[in-house]
Amino acid sequence: MSRIHVATRINGDATEFLCAPEETLLDALRNRLGLTGSKEGCGTGDCGACSVVLNGRLVCSCLVLAAEAEGAEIETIEGMAEGESLHPLQRAFIDHAALQCGICTPGILIAARELLKRNPAPSDEEVRYWLAGNLCRCTGYDKIVRAVQAAAAEMREG
Repeated sequence: MSRIHVATRINGDATEFLCAPEETLLDALRNRLGLTGSKEGCGTGDCGACSVVLNGRLVCSCLVLAAEAEGAEIETIEGMAEGESLHPLQRAFIDHAALQCGICTPGILIAARELLKRNPAPSDEEVRYWLAGNLCRCTGYDKIVRAVQAAAAEMREG
């Protein structure tokens, strides 16, 4: 079976791997590179559990071929913490009990971070709209929205 060589940057680090032509980015991240934070919830791009940032765009990594990562910049949940400190969104999710089983949490955190990069003061409606591609079956969304708003406020204050 032929393998494709991929050279990319993941969470700021140069990374190389071999993958099958049909292999998804999600499978490469989890199975080849040990980055297991992104989860497979549906395999069809409907749940958002596998969300990553690819060249500045929020994508479902289950819908991207690993070979498409050639030369790309990828950000995963593993790169979200700031050194030894949690990102304000991660802290807010803990403080506001915005997570339970954890399947959806990495994708929601990545999506919320991208929202706050674009709009540091979103309304509740904007948070809900932005996170509409991420399904959570445990918490409901009120705690998640409150956590995103709390993190946004903290990040604006500096």
